[in-house]
Amino acid sequence: MLLILNFSQPVTAQSVLDSGPEDDFHYAAYLDLSYPANFNSSDPHPWRSKVTTNRLSEFSPNMGMFTLRKEATAESPWGIELGGQGGYDTEGQMPLVSPMKGADVMRYFSRANVSYQTDVGNGLKFVGGLMGSFLGYESFYAKDNFNYTRSWMCDYSPYFLIGGGALYPVSDQVDLGFYVVSDYNYLDYVNSQPKYAGQSTWRITPNIKLMQNVFFGPQQENTAFQYWRGFSNSILEWAEDEYTIGFAYDIGSEKIAQSPSQVQSLWSGSALFTRWNFYGPWTAGLRPEVYWDPNGTMTGSIQTIAAITSTLEYKLTEGGMNGRFRLEYRYDNSSGTQGGFYGAGGVDGPLVPGQSTVFFALLLNYER
Repeated sequence: MLLILNFSQPVTAQSVLDSGPEDDFHYAAYLDLSYPANFNSSDPHPWRSKVTTNRLSEFSPNMGMFTLRKEATAESPWGIELGGQGGYDTEGQMPLVSPMKGADVMRYFSRANVSYQTDVGNGLKFVGGLMGSFLGYESFYAKDNFNYTRSWMCDYSPYFLIGGGALYPVSDQVDLGFYVVSDYNYLDYVNSQPKYAGQSTWRITPNIKLMQNVFFGPQQENTAFQYWRGFSNSILEWAEDEYTIGFAYDIGSEKIAQSPSQVQSLWSGSALFTRWNFYGPWTAGLRPEVYWDPNGTMTGSIQTIAAITSTLEYKLTEGGMNGRFRLEYRYDNSSGTQGGFYGAGGVDGPLVPGQSTVFFALLLNYER
C-alpha cells in the first residue's frame, strides 16, 4: 500500500486463486485485552483527556480486528485491503459534536481501499478509500507499537484517513506522496471542502530514516483560507537489529473563527520512542513525552501533559500465532488552568495533577 506504517506483516499464504505469489491474499486477526490498575482510584473510571485505552481499573477488551489484503505489484497491479474492528478503542474515534453520516457503522471498519501499481517512472502507485494514516509514529493497534498505551501526540493526530492519493519513489532513498482527504478526524463532518496531506521519506542510510508528513485544510464551518488548519509531523528513526530509537515532533495551528478575538490556537507534542530486544523473546521499551495544548484545542482542556512510559514484553510465537504479554507502567502529570486527572473521588471528585497506572496486557495476532 501507499503507507509508511504497516499494520499487518506480509506473510505469504497459499493463493486463494491458485495463482502466482504476487496474487496472494494475506489475512490476519488480532485481539487486544488489558487490565489497567490505576493508583488514583480502584473504582472503574475514564482516563481524562485520553482517546485510546481510556478505561481504568476494569478489564478492557480494547480491540478486536481482522484484515484481508492483497498487495499491488508490477506483476499484479491491483491491490485491495479490507478489514473490520471493534472494541472500546473504537469509541474514542467517534466525534462528540459533528459525526459524519454513518459514523456509527464506519467506526467498525479498519480498512476499505484499493490500490493500483503503474509502470510510470520508478513505479507510481495510487490508492483510494479508508486507509491507515501516515500522520504519526504509532499505530492504532498496540501490537505494532513499542509500548502498550499510545502517546498523547499520536492520540491527537489521525489514525485513519479517507481519501485518495499517490506515492512515487523518486529514488532508492526518497519517496514522496500526496493525498486529498476528508476531515482530520476521519469520522467527522465539519465541511465538504477537501483537505490535503503529504508525506516524504528519506532513507539517509540503511539504518536512519527521516519522515516529514503534513496536513492542511479547513477544519471549521467557516472555510475561508485564513481559518485553515496546518499540522506538521516530523520523525527521525534509527533502527538496528536489536534496538530502535525514534524521535517525533508534532505542531499544529489554526485561527478560531468562532472566538470573539479570533485566537490563533496552537498545540505541539514530542516523544522519544525506544525499543530494545535484549534477550530472545524479551523486549523493553521506554517513552518520555510532553504534550502542550495551551488553548485546549485538541484535548478540550488548557493543559500541558508530561509522561513517561516503560514497557516489558515477552513474545511467544507458534505457527502463524503471535502472543505478546506486556507489563507497563506509566506516570502522567497534567498542569495548567484546566489540567489534571480524576482522583480518589472519580469523575465527581477534585482533579489531581498526577496519575500512575500499571497495565497488564495480552495481545494475540494470527497471520496467514
